[in-house]
Amino acid sequence: MSRRSLWIVLAVVVIVVGWYAFRPERLVVNQKVSEQFPASPAAAQGSGSPLVLASGHFHGAAHKTAGVATIYRLADGKRTLRLTEFETSNGPEVQVYLGAAPDANDNETVTKAGFATLGPMKGNVGDQNYDIPADLDLAKYRSVTIWCHRFGVNFGTAPLSPAAVPVASKS
Repeated sequence: MSRRSLWIVLAVVVIVVGWYAFRPERLVVNQKVSEQFPASPAAAQGSGSPLVLASGHFHGAAHKTAGVATIYRLADGKRTLRLTEFETSNGPEVQVYLGAAPDANDNETVTKAGFATLGPMKGNVGDQNYDIPADLDLAKYRSVTIWCHRFGVNFGTAPLSPAAVPVASKS
């Protein structure tokens, strides 16, 4: 194999690995979602409205991030995080975290305080829901963070304020 061919093969490998690591097409391609508010069987039978446990507005950290994060207790006792009017950058391996820090403007605050992962971000634009495990102690978690796992970057955070207001229905 000639030296020129070796350089070409090496360049192709670097480009493929770089593309896989950075996924540059995600910077310009939005993944839109429009999930409805989760309906519980108990609510369908008229036995209770969802209860707002906490809510907060997103602010950007490494990326412009906006929208509202609200934690609900549904009529059947399940808890869900709902993101509404949500918008952030797209990226590889972006996760939704409940953070132990009351707020986070940087990466270190998120990692030092601790967090619970609710799963991969469903889309970077639109309304979406995330189930909260029944055994998760919400008293420990005081913010919602959009986190790029691959690069360890806080896209944006919503500090949560406690509430206890019943709501009739949310779309």
